[in-house]
Amino acid sequence: MAPERATYERFNTVVIGGGQAGLSVGYHLRKRRIPFVILESHLRIGDSWRHRWRSLRLFTPARFNGLDGMPFPGAPNYFPTKDEMGEYLESYARRFSLPVRTGVTVERLSRAGTGFLITTSAGIIEATHVVVAMATYQKARVPAFAAELDPGIVQMHSSEYQDPSGLRPGSVLLVGAGNSGAEIAMEVARTHRTWMAGRDVGHVPFDIGGLLARLFLARFVLRFVFHRVLTTSTPVGRMARPRVLIDGGPLIRQRPRDLASAGVMRAPRVVGVRGGRPLLADHQVMDVANVIWCTGYEPGFSWIDIPVHGLHEPLHERGIVKSVPGLYFVGLHFLHAFSSTMIHGVGRDAAFIARDIAARQLAVDTARAVVQAAGVDSGSGLP
Repeated sequence: MAPERATYERFNTVVIGGGQAGLSVGYHLRKRRIPFVILESHLRIGDSWRHRWRSLRLFTPARFNGLDGMPFPGAPNYFPTKDEMGEYLESYARRFSLPVRTGVTVERLSRAGTGFLITTSAGIIEATHVVVAMATYQKARVPAFAAELDPGIVQMHSSEYQDPSGLRPGSVLLVGAGNSGAEIAMEVARTHRTWMAGRDVGHVPFDIGGLLARLFLARFVLRFVFHRVLTTSTPVGRMARPRVLIDGGPLIRQRPRDLASAGVMRAPRVVGVRGGRPLLADHQVMDVANVIWCTGYEPGFSWIDIPVHGLHEPLHERGIVKSVPGLYFVGLHFLHAFSSTMIHGVGRDAAFIARDIAARQLAVDTARAVVQAAGVDSGSGLP
């Protein structure tokens, strides 16, 4: 439950976001005895997962879905549902007694001397350290020309899609050919004639649920390639990172042949609207009854009144904002590795940030102790 509106509070560290990134940071801060609070806008921990489309399952099996200190329950090769992931996160916060305040929305973040001022829906908070523990999935991105579509066409962003019952009878155009588009297309194609528009983003060249993946490939790709090879510490990782930030990753569960077998037809990208209908890059006009925008998200960090905004992401070095001491990010795409937004990868980033906060706090405490000791010595008449 959200607390009643407070006038003013102060914390050493405030973590903004109570998803897997924020809870991971909380776990590592607690291990280092750093006082903190986690602010979560949803009414329940895990709701960011519960509110997604009903058939969603994780791309990674249970053995890779546990946060530090608590394995994910169940069979190791089971692919959890989004609701099971939400329940796990809630249980994780409860097990480690993490101080999460739910139903609290952060409205502004600004500098206040050497610290920070956080304006929330529950009052004002001052902090020495702030960790923005959120991915760049905050604000749905839909092209401006969507407003020109015929009002009779049902259109929604992928974040609003729940199941095919929310669609009109007739054909469906999914705009965007990434993982969300492919997953929703497979489901919608069972009941509707379906097109998926956009470029081929590539795909993982094996069945993630197959025997070979369970025995070897999943561990090799997730633990080694995504977690150890594709990082900001390796030449290949530094070369891949800009493209990943701009273009996203490959299809993970679905492959082109799976989509074709399900009856999903491919189309060029959508470039505008003509006569109230979607217009493709090849000048074809699509006469469809439904449009689902699988076009990604805006970063959603406009509430940060501090000059940290880059072209595609906040300006940071492995989550540390060097130009603003005390400000950190966790949960961003490729923050340090391709695995940074994955359940099994976020813990390493969280531990790194918690270690920096602890070191910074130690330096401040040491300096304060030296000043105090100098004051005592001066008053005692000692040289």
